[in-house]
Amino acid sequence: MTMPKTPFPCLQNNSTRTALVEGEKTYNYKQVNERINQFAAGLLRQKSDLGEERIAFFMPASLDYVTAMHGVWRAGGIAVPLNVASAVSELDHYLTCANVTRMVAGNEYHDSLRELCHSLNIDLVSVADVLIEESVTFPEISPDRRALMLFTSGTTNKPKGVVSTHRTVEAQITTLIEAWEWSEDDVIPLFLPLHHIHGIINILSCGLWAGATVHLFSKFDIPRISEQIIAGTYNVFMAVPTIYVKLIQYFEGIEKGEVEKICAGFNAMRLNISGSAACPVKLFKQWKELTGQVLLERYGMTEIGMGISNPYNGERRAGAVGQPLPGVDCKLFDDDDNPVVSEAVSGEIRIKGDNVFLEYWDNKEATKESFKDGWFCTGDVAVVEDGYYRIMGRSSVDIIKSGGYKLSALEIEGVLLTHDAIAEVAVIGVEDDTWGEAVTAVIALKQGKNLDYDTLKSWCDGKMSSYKIPKHLKIIESLPRNAMGKVTKPSLKEII
Repeated sequence: MTMPKTPFPCLQNNSTRTALVEGEKTYNYKQVNERINQFAAGLLRQKSDLGEERIAFFMPASLDYVTAMHGVWRAGGIAVPLNVASAVSELDHYLTCANVTRMVAGNEYHDSLRELCHSLNIDLVSVADVLIEESVTFPEISPDRRALMLFTSGTTNKPKGVVSTHRTVEAQITTLIEAWEWSEDDVIPLFLPLHHIHGIINILSCGLWAGATVHLFSKFDIPRISEQIIAGTYNVFMAVPTIYVKLIQYFEGIEKGEVEKICAGFNAMRLNISGSAACPVKLFKQWKELTGQVLLERYGMTEIGMGISNPYNGERRAGAVGQPLPGVDCKLFDDDDNPVVSEAVSGEIRIKGDNVFLEYWDNKEATKESFKDGWFCTGDVAVVEDGYYRIMGRSSVDIIKSGGYKLSALEIEGVLLTHDAIAEVAVIGVEDDTWGEAVTAVIALKQGKNLDYDTLKSWCDGKMSSYKIPKHLKIIESLPRNAMGKVTKPSLKEII
């Protein structure tokens, strides 16, 4: 087979270093590379190039997932990874939007997908169905070719297909390789959903680019992962804040000696990272007290990969996401599209760089609206304090305009989370004739705890400015979250 000129150098050699661990099985880079070749050859058949054909795959973290994604890239297609927890109606939207022609899925999903794929005239296959052992000349892949389509979370409207080129993917990976000092000695568990930038780029792709070892889990299996942590298997750990919360809750239900062993395992790691949702300051401090690890928080999104990060070497600040990553230009802009020049003055984060996506698929209007003078407009509001960016929230859901003030829902949430009775909290703005938007706290209580509005208001006095104190309180059993642990705030307004 003639190899194409594509990135991922470690996946195009004959290294016997372990690339992937899945359950009891291990696969070295040579084995993974050969399997990708066989899959890419099977996709091509008599073709010389897939010509950016959209091929979806529906499977959790696995050798098959890696085979599918890289096989599609190697054959010249656009990889469209989908969330295995998606409802049929959601999948219908994704597949139709992307004009998908083939769906690669694990055999366990075929029964549930067959009718949908048939209705959309999409070929439903497994990885094993596609693999062939034939001599094939693969196409040379230009860096400017489209490579990957991920869908936005769709919290405010229908999910859009975010298209990245091979150049974009490479930039998103290599900036993190440099900033977080990845090496072939790294070993990391991957348990996050693989339809999202966090799992795909930050963990899997960085690991395979660096020649490291990635342990694949179909879900977050605390006992199994904890065993490996105690054994000292991993030296890097990346998760969303919800995972760290679940670990702390797990510690509360097991023996103290076992907790100490797990925490010692974390302590021995070179790096713990939190992302995809804001890390509360309380959690940041708890994790440091338990493990000695200072969480590295960063900022990114589907359209840009990672843009800002606390330093690997240097101060990591609680409540801050750090400074722009190598090769990423970042500025704050005010409501009149003027650059913010003063520290502590909030503005929208805008990003430039090779890490920025190419387009929203088949949506020229949305693509055009998301850029101003070459800057991608993230919709996220931040302030810069002593050189460090601090996210105030998403302009559409986390910035509350109340009584003439612009309030950060994330800041208020961080204070409320220190209350002994509160397990989870989301702060939203609810339309109000007096205030414009009234600060409203939606709270899930800890087991056996009670809380009423007057008690909460009294507790807040002295802990935050009076205009930030919630005007309303709503108690619910648990907060609605998406696959990455982010609270879906628009759905909360429906229950207020």
